[in-house]
Amino acid sequence: MSTFHWPERVTIREVGLRDGLQSIARTLPTAQKLQWIQGAYDAGIREIEVGSFVPPKLLPQLADTAELVAFAKTLPGLVVSVLVPNLKGAERAMDSGADWMLLPLSASHAHSLANLRKAPDDVVAEIAAIVEARRSRGSAIRIEVGMSTAFGCTIQGRVEEGEVLRLLNAVLALGVDRVGLADTVGYADPRQVGELFAKAREVAGEQLGCGHFHDTRGLGMANVMAALQAGETRFDACLAGIGGCPHAPGASGNVATEDVAYLMASMGMETGIDFGKLMALRAQVAQWLAGECLHGSIAQAGLPKILRTAEVIA
Repeated sequence: MSTFHWPERVTIREVGLRDGLQSIARTLPTAQKLQWIQGAYDAGIREIEVGSFVPPKLLPQLADTAELVAFAKTLPGLVVSVLVPNLKGAERAMDSGADWMLLPLSASHAHSLANLRKAPDDVVAEIAAIVEARRSRGSAIRIEVGMSTAFGCTIQGRVEEGEVLRLLNAVLALGVDRVGLADTVGYADPRQVGELFAKAREVAGEQLGCGHFHDTRGLGMANVMAALQAGETRFDACLAGIGGCPHAPGASGNVATEDVAYLMASMGMETGIDFGKLMALRAQVAQWLAGECLHGSIAQAGLPKILRTAEVIA
């Protein structure tokens, strides 16, 4: 049995501009979103999911995604991601100049029908068409498939481990660049996370590159820890813990960016994040989202005096 070694560095991808804002009815002005991107960049975040190429009539909150990509691409070293639900969205993503497109694939048949109006295998067929479109265009954009409801589903209930692994195998065979596992509805527990990430790593190797956790039942940070101990070093998080799946009633949101950054820093892992600048951005976002329910323990309690942040911030 191999000895576990804590990673020296962990990557946090800020997804609040997409996963967070899509679950909030109000539409933030584009100028504020641009400030959000700049503020996150200034705080040291180097991966941001800036929006989604879904029909504006479905999610008017994200209608300015192309403009956000264009701005984000002016920031040196920033890896810019967008979520796309289908081939048409993928074509827009390729046109936008984004670095990565994120394709959701539900391991739950029922969730897939509710979310994308297609069965999982039909989504796999669409992913095949997207991979082919990228090849025929000669596009440099990279493709990540996020396995939604990998740990359970509010509609279907149990999701079989074997089905998750079957779908991972299917998309990897198509030539996608990376896969991730998502606890879309907050059903996961740390033991389940550790076991599934270990099995997924056997299937995907280094192409398994993201953990996406919601804190719906208070286990978000424990699940991040379990994935970390299973070898994962990239995590999605939302500033102020906003966001959630429309098919997850009562969802409290994603794990908070500032809390995940603190977890890593407290254990001596580098994230590149400046807490002072990150918390200033959170305060700004809290003003823009006045009246919305925000989350996060660090925002409430502050950093402990024993955290020597200078040693763990790049």
